[in-house]
Amino acid sequence: MSFDFDGQRAVVTGAAGGIGRAVCLSLARAGARVLAVDLSAEAGEDTADLVREAGGEALFVAGDVSLPETHASYAKAAADAWGGIDIFMNNAGWQGEILSIIDYPLEVFDKVMAINVRGVFLGLKTVLPVMVAQRAGAVVNTASLASHIGSRNLAPYAASKHAVMGLTKSAATEVARKGVRVNAVCPGPVDTEMLRDIEAGQSPDAAEALRAKRAASIPEGRYAEATEIADLMMYLVSGHASHITGQGIHINGGAYGI
Repeated sequence: MSFDFDGQRAVVTGAAGGIGRAVCLSLARAGARVLAVDLSAEAGEDTADLVREAGGEALFVAGDVSLPETHASYAKAAADAWGGIDIFMNNAGWQGEILSIIDYPLEVFDKVMAINVRGVFLGLKTVLPVMVAQRAGAVVNTASLASHIGSRNLAPYAASKHAVMGLTKSAATEVARKGVRVNAVCPGPVDTEMLRDIEAGQSPDAAEALRAKRAASIPEGRYAEATEIADLMMYLVSGHASHITGQGIHINGGAYGI
């Protein structure tokens, strides 16, 4: 299946690496203009440079997605440069720490919620009016396998990703007759720098054991690659998915539902 997003205007949050960087590059190769958003200015600019090296047009806006001014900034940048937003990959997220509820620091819980829930909400609140005014647009929120199951020692993350699915379904119902679709992808473990960093926070032996245990729990026996998640995101914003909205699409090697 091929994608043609020639001239379309895309915004991707959490664009500095992992899934975000992969989908920025996939969009650019399909002809989209890409505005990358991330807290890390250096890594985010690197993503924009990679898009340009791939022959695409790119902008970068640095900012914290938990803050309204970040969303206002990228929306203005897209409007000034391109006149609107056709594709929104509402992707920024953080897994937090691997700890029991009993031991979980309140400040870390608040940070997980600020990035994963408040950030997604603010993204929808900012971009949906642009798309509704155009009577066209497609959004993909990055949810998780943890949107549907409990995760031992990752309760705040699981709670935040359950919330992302609630936002996805609610937003989809609000804009379904206004030319806009809203869906979510629900990956299992993905081999990204963020996940490797979290695993590395354990002792080396514990990190290796954790990764082996997670991989063994997946019927396919491996983590997903970021490009595989990007492919699904591309499908969901394409015309091939024109009658799909309000859904959380699983991509986890059979870890849920078999």
